[in-house]
Amino acid sequence: TRITFFTSASYSSGRRDWAPSQRAWGGSLWTSIISPSQPAAAAARAVAGGECEKGIVLCTTGIGVSIAANKVKGIRCALLSDVMSARLTREHNDTNMMAIGAAVVGEGLALEIVDTWLDTQFSHNARHQRRIDKVMALER
Repeated sequence: TRITFFTSASYSSGRRDWAPSQRAWGGSLWTSIISPSQPAAAAARAVAGGECEKGIVLCTTGIGVSIAANKVKGIRCALLSDVMSARLTREHNDTNMMAIGAAVVGEGLALEIVDTWLDTQFSHNARHQRRIDKVMALER
């Protein structure tokens, strides 16, 4: 699994590479302290273009990076702050990117959210696929 990862925020431990240290890593790691929207969009383009299967973006709240990622055609980025949503957004919405707010979600919970999101597969339920198709049809 190739994953692209962008962060403009770090957790108290200062470990900006926490996702790669937890998973087999084959993607890119970008860090920035200025305007997270551009690198988040670049991460989204890497996912949408097939360079990576999934993307993880972080900033202080996760809001800016999730908005930027969702502007890229083909991206379904969920802003996550709990494990249940991480599971359901993969099972029901087949999200291909996730965002976390480093000032909102503690590091331990963030690691659990990332692991859950990465380990959960899309359900392939027809009802869920119809919903995804309707949402994706909204793209111009």
